[in-house]
Amino acid sequence: MSLRCALLYGGKSGEHEVSLQSAASVFRNMDRSRFDPMLVGIAKDGCWYLQPQEIHEAGLEPDTALKIVEDPTLRVECRPGVGLFCSQEQLQLDVVFPVLHGSLGEDGTVQGLLEVVELPYVGAGVLGSSVGMDKDLVKQLWRAHGIPTLDSLTASAVELSSVSKRQAFVTRCVETFGPMLFVKPARTGSSVGITKTHSAEEIEPAVQNALKYDTKVLIEPAQPVREIEISVIGNGAPYAYPPGEVVPNHEFYDYDAKYLDPEGAQLMVPAQLDSGVMEKARAIAVAAYSAAACEGMARVDLFVIQDTQELVVNEINTIPGFTRISMFPRMCAAAGLAYPELISQLIDLALERETIRASLRYER
Repeated sequence: MSLRCALLYGGKSGEHEVSLQSAASVFRNMDRSRFDPMLVGIAKDGCWYLQPQEIHEAGLEPDTALKIVEDPTLRVECRPGVGLFCSQEQLQLDVVFPVLHGSLGEDGTVQGLLEVVELPYVGAGVLGSSVGMDKDLVKQLWRAHGIPTLDSLTASAVELSSVSKRQAFVTRCVETFGPMLFVKPARTGSSVGITKTHSAEEIEPAVQNALKYDTKVLIEPAQPVREIEISVIGNGAPYAYPPGEVVPNHEFYDYDAKYLDPEGAQLMVPAQLDSGVMEKARAIAVAAYSAAACEGMARVDLFVIQDTQELVVNEINTIPGFTRISMFPRMCAAAGLAYPELISQLIDLALERETIRASLRYER
C-alpha cells in the first residue's frame, strides 16, 4: 500500500516562488509505486489549502511551478494531537514533506506545528531548523565546536533604532573589517535582503535594507573566495556527498543569479578540488551538520579563502532548493543517488525518526 505524503509548499516568506518551483520538482520525482502525494499549498497570507486535482495534473508538466488555489472550502486546519483536517474530514496522512524556504517554514515554526499535530515530517527537527536558520546563532555553535567559520558582527533592530546607533555600528564594522562587507538579515535564505558594500557610505542603507526582512543584522567581511556546496543526508550517521562549486557571473550569488537569470552562475558538479581538500570539506560539512543538530538533510555551504586556501563554513540550509537547477539534488545525482531515490530516502529518514520518537515516554 502506498504511503500518503503531503507536500507542504508556498508560505509567507520572500522565498514563496522558489518553494513553488522546488515542490514541483519533488512532486514530479516522487516514486508513485511507494508514495501517494497530496498537495497542501500555503498562501502568502499563511492560510493552508488542500489543492484540487487540476493542480496535481498541471504539476506533472515539465518545468512548471506548482500553483496554489485558495478555495475557502478547501482550507486545511491543524488540530493538536489529532492531525490535519479539511472540511471537517481528517486527511489520512503517513508523512509530511515540507518544501518550504525561509521564514515560517524552514525556521522550526512549521516543524513544531507538525509535532504538535503528531505527524512525521522530512528534514531537520524544531531545534535544528531554528538553529540553522539563524546565521548568527549557528556560527556561535560552530565556533564552540572548533569548526572554522567567517568572523562576523551582529546587531538587533533595537540596537540600531536610531541614526546615532546605526552610525556607531557602521564605524565599528569598518574598524573591524573595512568597508567591503556583506550585510545580511540574520534569518533569511536565498540571499534575500543581502547587500555587498564597497564603501562606508553604503553600509547604513544596507543595514536598513536588511532590517526590512529580519530584526537582526549580520555583518561579514567580503573577500575573494570559491563557493563550495555540499549535500549532507542522514539522522544519527550523516553522509556528505562530493561537493559542487558555484561560480557567480553576478558580483555575488544573489537572488537574481540563483533564480531569475539563467546565466547567473556556473554550477560545477563535482567541484574541481584536489582529493585532500575535497575530503576535508566533506568532513567539515558533516561536523557542521551535526553541531547544528540537523537531521534528514541539509546543504552546507563553505568558502575556500583564495588568499590562504583555508576552508570555512558559510551557512547551512535545512530545506535546500529542489528546483531543476538546484545544487542539492544535482550533487546527490552526480554521486549516483538519482532524484526519485533521494526523495524516497529522505522520507524513509523521516519515518525512521518518527519510530524513535513514538517510543518515547512523556509521563512516569
